[in-house]
Amino acid sequence: MAKDQRKFSSEFKEYVCKLIDLDGRKLVDVSKELNISYSTLQKWLASYRKKRNQAEKEKQSQYLTASEYKELYEAERAKKLDLEEENAILKKAMHIFTQEKK
Repeated sequence: MAKDQRKFSSEFKEYVCKLIDLDGRKLVDVSKELNISYSTLQKWLASYRKKRNQAEKEKQSQYLTASEYKELYEAERAKKLDLEEENAILKKAMHIFTQEKK
């Protein structure tokens, strides 16, 4: 009496876990909707949360050195200056095109 075992892709499992974890859907409701056992969804969710927590820990463990921080700051500053320059040019162009022609 072997049950029919369905195979689900990792993308599908991640999608279902995000429905539960991020969208706030109830585990019971998702289980009924998708016809997947409650215990299977619990296992998927535990694995998903474990992977997510490990990724967050790895991300937090990567600190910036002073020189890296300075480079990042300078790059953001240069980007901001470029955007301000573009904005000034667009304002001048708007002023030119909105003047009435005599």
